[in-house]
Amino acid sequence: MIDLYHGSTQIRCVENFQDLLTTPFQGEVNALCWPRELMGDFSEIVSKLDLRDPILELDPEELRELELSEQGQLARETLLNDLKILKAHGASPVLNLIQYYERDDSYPFFPTDVYSFHVDRSPIPTNTFLCTYHGATSELIPNSQAEQKVLVPKIRAELRKLYTGTDDGFELFLSEYFFDLHYQAKPTARPISFGLGHIWRLAVDHPGIPVPPCVHRAPIEKTDETRLMLIC
Repeated sequence: MIDLYHGSTQIRCVENFQDLLTTPFQGEVNALCWPRELMGDFSEIVSKLDLRDPILELDPEELRELELSEQGQLARETLLNDLKILKAHGASPVLNLIQYYERDDSYPFFPTDVYSFHVDRSPIPTNTFLCTYHGATSELIPNSQAEQKVLVPKIRAELRKLYTGTDDGFELFLSEYFFDLHYQAKPTARPISFGLGHIWRLAVDHPGIPVPPCVHRAPIEKTDETRLMLIC
């Protein structure tokens, strides 16, 4: 088993896709990982695609039409198979080629884009699945090493200045504008990379969730390198 998590009690590795789907989140565990050593040349696929916008959603048919070397074909087979098994599970996975995500500069003291440590939220029970095949990788941080930003006194005071309603509506305001989803790392925090090729299942904040949601963020993309990732 690959040691991806440096002893973190919140991450559990599994040996196959079925275990990734069925292993429950419980106790401190809010992130499951299926470690994989992938074959094939994913950079070849990236080089064949025309990225004109910051993010390109890849169509499976477009992938099938690419003329690729043997190593490129192996990579394509992995991508199509990952889409297939997740769709069979009832998920709605997408493959994205990413140059960068849009930055949020609405509130300089409180960015709410995906480069900020955050949790995902849903009104119904669900999970976040993701896998990076090429480029910089996302990372998570143990909940014990993160602090919800809306609880930091200086930040909370700034948010109070933005709010114009009554005191009893302040918490709803924080939720409606997604401020309560964001976290900051404590000084001694050790973020953990998701790595290349591994499929992750992350706990999402939803009614009845038995564990704290997983705190994670997108990486700052490397210069002149695009990311190829699956997410749902």
